[in-house]
Amino acid sequence: MSRQRLDKLLAHMGIGTRSELKKIVKQGRVQVNGLIVKDVGLQVTPDIDRIEYDGETIVYKEFIYLMLNKPQGVISATEDGRERTVLDILDESFRIFDIFPVGRLDKDTEGLLLLTNDGQLAHNLLSPRKHVPKTYFAHVEGAVCEADQVHFSKGVELDDGYVTLPAQLVIKQVDDESSPPISKIELTIHEGKFHQVKRMFQAVGKQVVYLKRMQMGSLLLDPLLTLGEYRELSEEELTGLRDRI
Repeated sequence: MSRQRLDKLLAHMGIGTRSELKKIVKQGRVQVNGLIVKDVGLQVTPDIDRIEYDGETIVYKEFIYLMLNKPQGVISATEDGRERTVLDILDESFRIFDIFPVGRLDKDTEGLLLLTNDGQLAHNLLSPRKHVPKTYFAHVEGAVCEADQVHFSKGVELDDGYVTLPAQLVIKQVDDESSPPISKIELTIHEGKFHQVKRMFQAVGKQVVYLKRMQMGSLLLDPLLTLGEYRELSEEELTGLRDRI
């Protein structure tokens, strides 16, 4: 890891602003390799030098990767004057990293949402040329049938004339006793058009009444995460995401 200014590193880790850090360092509250420093411009190497603030070791992280099980009622944005956002769910210790959601889930959609400050990874995952698969579980009003599976496998023309890439539709259960029937399905798409899953079913005369994203690329939603819970990705999960793009 390359060397960088001490104040830049501490600011990145949320210790304070550049002006606040000048005072903090002058007060002798920062140590590098066991020695009190007074120069905020000191060059340090994060993965080699031991940096302490008020006696606590600072573990430097350049990038943060969080898996969130997004609940309904929050929007996939970094800020909003009226609505609660996915960042509002997070602890301050993560918000300091200027993370953002990779793509969007509708306000009423639940499930897997990746949050990071790694712009290159986000770009690759969202690039239309990469065709990163995304799998959703849904409750659909109407009896989803084999004809729908065939239709989806060839691409569906949406309300604006756009024809989707071929998608894989799996019928899990059809409840014919309810009125109207309710179908439980899984759908894997390879692009991310606005409201795409809902619009695909509208194109075949059916309506999505519940939607949850289960997978993005190789990344699977952790079944142990309840709605609104999140955790950092494991090295294995992160490597899997990068290897697929």
